[in-house]
Amino acid sequence: MTLLRAVDALMAFWLAMYGLQAFILTFLYLRHRAERPVPADMSQQRWPKVAVQLPVFNERHVVERLIDAAANLDYPADRLEVQVLDDSTDDTTALAEARAAYHRARGIAVRVVHRADRSGFKAGALAWGAQQTDAEFLAVFDADFAPQPSFLQRVIPHFLARPNIGMIQTRWAHLNDTYSPFTLAQSLALDAHFVVEQTGRNRSGLLINFNGSGGVWRRQCIADAGGWQADTMTEDMDLSYRAQLAGWRSLYLPDVEAPAELPPQVDAFKRQQARWAQGSTQCLRKLSLPILRSDLSSAQKLGALLHIASYFSHPLMIGVLLLSLPLIWAGQSIQVPLAFLMVVSIAPPLLYTVAQMTLHSGDWPRRMLYLPVIVLVGTGIAWSTSRAVWQGLTRWGGTFARTPKFCLEGRQGRWSDSAYRLRPDWTIVGEIALALYAIFGVGLAWARGSYGAIPFLGIYAAGFSLVAVLGLMQWLRRKPVATQAPIHNLR
Repeated sequence: MTLLRAVDALMAFWLAMYGLQAFILTFLYLRHRAERPVPADMSQQRWPKVAVQLPVFNERHVVERLIDAAANLDYPADRLEVQVLDDSTDDTTALAEARAAYHRARGIAVRVVHRADRSGFKAGALAWGAQQTDAEFLAVFDADFAPQPSFLQRVIPHFLARPNIGMIQTRWAHLNDTYSPFTLAQSLALDAHFVVEQTGRNRSGLLINFNGSGGVWRRQCIADAGGWQADTMTEDMDLSYRAQLAGWRSLYLPDVEAPAELPPQVDAFKRQQARWAQGSTQCLRKLSLPILRSDLSSAQKLGALLHIASYFSHPLMIGVLLLSLPLIWAGQSIQVPLAFLMVVSIAPPLLYTVAQMTLHSGDWPRRMLYLPVIVLVGTGIAWSTSRAVWQGLTRWGGTFARTPKFCLEGRQGRWSDSAYRLRPDWTIVGEIALALYAIFGVGLAWARGSYGAIPFLGIYAAGFSLVAVLGLMQWLRRKPVATQAPIHNLR
C-alpha cells in the first residue's frame, strides 16, 4: 500500500507540472503581450509568389467555401496560385473542379490536384503539391477554414523583414463558436492556446508548433528540415520542431485571424483530440533526443518536451482515478496530492480567463460561464486520448481519420442528417465504466470519511458521464441519410 501511495503522489505531482506550465505561460504572455513584430515596407518590395495549399478529403459541405475564400485572397493575381490537394472518394472532387473552373474564368489560378491514393495522407498531399509549384511560400488551410482576404498581405511582409523566419502561424478564430454550448466551450480552450500559450512561447524565445492550418511556410525551410514526413499523425508539429532544430526561426501573429469551424459533435471532437494525442506522442518519441542534444537552452528544451508531451496528462488522470479507490478503501490519506492538484488546477481557468478578457473585453464573463463544460469534456475524453497516447508509444504512422465538417457558421447550419456524421465508437464503453467507477468512489469516500476526495471524484464521474451520454444523444438525435445535397455558397 505504501508503494501505491508513492505512485499516486508521483502521478499527482507530474500532473501538477502541467498546471505550473500554464501559470508560467500566462506570466510570459502578460510580460510580452505589448510586443509587436514589424513587417517589411512593401512599397520597396516585390510581392513573392505564393501557393495556397488546400488539402481535402471528402468535404462536400465545405470545399466550395474553402475554395472561394482562397480565391478571394487580396494578393497580386500573377503571384498567387491555389492548389486544391484532393484525395476525395465522393462527389467532393466534382464540386471542387466546378468551383475551380469558376474562379479560373475570373482570372485566378485555381487547380485541383487529385491523387490516385492517399499515401502519406495530409503530409503526402502537401509534399505532392509542393512538387507542382515553384512558389517561394506555401500557405496551408484545412477544409474547415475560411481565410480573410487580407491574410497574405498581413503575413508575407514579415517573411521579407526577417530572412531567418521559416514558418509563420496565425491565430485560429471561430466561425461557429456560438452554435452550441459545446462549440463555445471548445473555443475557450483554443483561445487559451492561441492567445496566451502560443504568444507567450514565441515572444519569450521558446519553441512553438505549426498548428497544421492558418499558417505559411518558406519553401527553403521545409527542404532544410527534411520535408513533410508521414511517420507521425501530427506532421505539422513534427516539421515545425525539426525546422526550429535546424536553425530556422518561427513567428506567431496573434493579431492575424484564420477563422475555422469547430466540430459540433462530441465524437468528432474525440477523434480530433485522439489524432493529436497519438501524433504528439509519436513526435515525442521521434524528437526527444534531437531536442536534448541540440544547442537550445535548458528552458527551451524543457518547454519543448512539456509541450510535446502535453497529452500524457490524460493517462496520468486515469491513473490517479484508478489508484484513488484502493487507497480510500484501505483507509489511506490521499489529501496531500489531491490538495496540491487542486491548487495548480487554478492555472488553466486563469489562462482561459486572460484569453477571453483579451479577445472579448465586454463579453468575457458570460463566455466564462461555459468553462465547466470544457473542464468536464476535457476530463471525459481522457480515456480515448489515453488509448491514442498508447498507440503513439507503440507504433509509427497510422490512418488519418478526418474530423468531419458541416459548413456551420454562427448558429446556422445542420449536421445531424449528414452522411459524414460519426457514430460512437467502442471507447464509450470505457467512459461508462470509468464513470461508474468514479461514482462508486464518491460513495466510498463518503462512507470512509475521505471528504476531500469527493469533488475530485465527482468531476471524473460527471465528465465521463457527460461525454458518453452526449455522444449517444447526438447519435440518436436523427438517423443519417445516405446522401446529402452539397451546400453551395456562391460569392
